[in-house]
Amino acid sequence: MKTLGRFMVAGAIVLALTACYRGDGVKAAGGPPETANELYRVLAPIESGDLLLFPVVRASGKTPGSTPFLTLDEGIKSGQVEVTEAGRVRGLVRPRTAEPENRYRWEAAPSERYRGDEVNTLVLVNNSKQPLLLLAGEIVTGGKQDRVIAKDRIVPAGGNPIDLSVFCIEPGRWTESSETFGAAAKTSTHSFMVQPTVRQRAMVAKDQQQVWDSVHGAISQMEVASAPSAIGGGSMGMGYPRSVGTTSYAKAMEDRAVSEKVDEAAAPVMKAREEVLARLREEHAIGVVVAVRGEIVWADLFADTDLLARYWTKLVRSYAAESLTVGETHSAPFVADAQRFLDAPSGGTETSEGDVGVYRYRELSSGSTETFVLESLLPGTGYDVHISKLRLRAAEHHYKPPQYYR
Repeated sequence: MKTLGRFMVAGAIVLALTACYRGDGVKAAGGPPETANELYRVLAPIESGDLLLFPVVRASGKTPGSTPFLTLDEGIKSGQVEVTEAGRVRGLVRPRTAEPENRYRWEAAPSERYRGDEVNTLVLVNNSKQPLLLLAGEIVTGGKQDRVIAKDRIVPAGGNPIDLSVFCIEPGRWTESSETFGAAAKTSTHSFMVQPTVRQRAMVAKDQQQVWDSVHGAISQMEVASAPSAIGGGSMGMGYPRSVGTTSYAKAMEDRAVSEKVDEAAAPVMKAREEVLARLREEHAIGVVVAVRGEIVWADLFADTDLLARYWTKLVRSYAAESLTVGETHSAPFVADAQRFLDAPSGGTETSEGDVGVYRYRELSSGSTETFVLESLLPGTGYDVHISKLRLRAAEHHYKPPQYYR
């Protein structure tokens, strides 16, 4: 309770900077958030428009210490991580002469067997000295079409090229715009990943058609949300029709009007970003439970506060994009509600995959929720790096993409 009290006091400070912590939720829920969960505890939420972000801390207060991982955006920005179409793997060879880090490079290798480009496969090389962490929902742009990472995984440092499982999020292009892929956003302050509805289709349905459906639905909602208000002051969804002029989720998010709407939805958190992150670090928060229009829909948990902070902007803007969609509004949930969501059993069906000595990725299905756990098996680790827990929601109407590469 002492820790929770400190968080509520901090909320009053952040309120002055436009970020508001709903301290009333704890009292309305009936006192301290007592829980049977031995691992995680939910704190009072940060309010941001139609978003409520409930910080999550480890019940024990212990963390695995500093984690060694490089993020996708960091790797691409530094040039240490390269992503390309599958068909270009024929030109990926080790240099014959000594070079820094013995990097792979793209050059002619006619003796190697040619592979055609594939919609759901890219090739990634991690030339860095750190293991690379990839999260489902992260976007790479370029190549013949923009793609989204299909599942969490860890790529060892300096390893061989790997086939990267992806889904297309640009059902309208199959012409190369660049040899390699880049990060979705040009600046870190505008970084993003796909919003929860699209992320769910990639992670749970694992179906390209459903991913296209969700992208089409998301872009349509963005067009509505970013439309100019009707004369006389219309509400969101009542403005003049507009088109973002693209089938690409990434390009739609970069549309000026859409980006401004996303920033507006995330403003109470992002304008006080450093103050919020400082408080999260002080409380040793390692994740958040997310509610959109009063409905708890998602949770992202990390191994430590540092990883949460490094993904913070990307995550918050994805949640903000979700809050722009039209849907039923519910009463605001309390801490106890978020705790129950986190505590809900993850039993039922379990599937597991991975790379021996590198990582294990488990999917736990239990009725209305799905939980995905990425565990690092690298030397000196042996802990869960990222956990996603989501509430299952109905699929969107079927969308038929342009016949551009079939």
